[in-house]
Amino acid sequence: MADELRRWRASFGDPLADVVPAHITLVTTTYYDDWDATVEHVRKVARRQSAFRVRINGTASFRPISPVVYLNVTEGFDDCVQLHQRLQAGPLKRKLPFDFHPHVTVAHDVADESMDKAQELLRSYDASFDISTMGLYEHDSNGVWRLREELNFGGKSANQKPGPSRRH
Repeated sequence: MADELRRWRASFGDPLADVVPAHITLVTTTYYDDWDATVEHVRKVARRQSAFRVRINGTASFRPISPVVYLNVTEGFDDCVQLHQRLQAGPLKRKLPFDFHPHVTVAHDVADESMDKAQELLRSYDASFDISTMGLYEHDSNGVWRLREELNFGGKSANQKPGPSRRH
């Protein structure tokens, strides 16, 4: 599914399609003073997190505030918000300029026509999957996000559901 979303994003002319994998951001860009403390905090949150189901369905946009078209998180939204709140604490605590809104970006910083096309073509996109890990990324000095560690959630989902499914 991630590769499919990458192809869609590229088809809309998004220059980040090949360098930013499909994802739900859980911590917005946050500067840290102590990398080791930050990593331990994120690991601790992951150990306490149980797997959960996510469904992405339909499109929306942050326009005109931000030039982004995205897929809505319709199941697992509250799980993502709670996980975000636990992560964006301790060494990552800061006042955010906007409310956290889980989503999967499909077009960013492209012409309005391309954003309109993304919003229209993916309006019936529907996919479900289980989340049992999260990636710990670091923004390097070249401006590239690098995966530092893939963290398994410590608990198991109480109601394990089947693997990925999608339609559009």
